[in-house]
Amino acid sequence: QVQLLESGGGLVQPGGSLRLSCGASGRRLSIRSMGWYRQAPGKQRELVASMPLGGSITYVESVKGRFTISRNREMNAVFLQMNDLKPEDTAVYFCYVNNLGYDYWGQGTQVTVSA
Repeated sequence: QVQLLESGGGLVQPGGSLRLSCGASGRRLSIRSMGWYRQAPGKQRELVASMPLGGSITYVESVKGRFTISRNREMNAVFLQMNDLKPEDTAVYFCYVNNLGYDYWGQGTQVTVSA
């Protein structure tokens, strides 16, 4: 079993920045991939950024150039630096990990971009 703890959401004005953090804990951690999804009201959950072990980082087109995903492998943590935030970025952001072939999800953190 893997537990994920997220932090860093909040309310920010358009053009502002936020940094999301997610730490994984549990027994037998052998993480293959970490990343972030988001879900806006009335919309399907979408992949925002993914960082697979030994693979290429991917971003959804709408955040390219504004968001940066990074990872601290020693701490089993993943981060999402979000710059130049727009109202359409408003959503609940979920951290996920794939550990030994199984997907685990965080509880979600609200990001609201509004003037």
